[in-house]
Amino acid sequence: MSEDLELQISLATDSMEKAISHLESELVKLRAGRANPQMFDGLTVDYYGTPTAIAQVANISVADARTLTIQPWEKNMLQPIERSIIGGNIGVTPQNDGIILRIFLPPLTEERRKEIVKRVHGEGENSKVAIRNIRRDAIEGIKKMQKNGLSEDIAIDAEKEVQDLTNKFTALVEKTLAVKEKEIMSV
Repeated sequence: MSEDLELQISLATDSMEKAISHLESELVKLRAGRANPQMFDGLTVDYYGTPTAIAQVANISVADARTLTIQPWEKNMLQPIERSIIGGNIGVTPQNDGIILRIFLPPLTEERRKEIVKRVHGEGENSKVAIRNIRRDAIEGIKKMQKNGLSEDIAIDAEKEVQDLTNKFTALVEKTLAVKEKEIMSV
């Protein structure tokens, strides 16, 4: 029985770690005033009928702190990439010169910074909800094991361990959000 219990707790830990890594990957996409090629990670372009990530059909590079350049490997991909960026609603408009796309990132206004911070907190809340759902599933699994013969004391200890994990990962979400908010609000 204790093997099943350890497996349940291990699965909960792995899932919570995945929720944190997902949060971090989502926060990287949010612009903090500096040019970052990862802001295009979620965007796809139609490449011969297949949705393909922009980074797989073009070279994305940082020209300076506020400028990105995208040079497609095939010239006919300029227009689809441009449409994808505009349709992606990431707050930038590419400039097409027929060879490469240049993306100039305007300095963030105070209002825009606050909007981004709201999105950051929204992502954080989604991660907290995911962590709480993982906790709920783990505790339900422990209760099922208890019905199948697991002692009550061991079940209570396991539930406490799952709650401690939840608290630890929720605190990690808060810490990650605080770092990102500080990065965004610094001028």
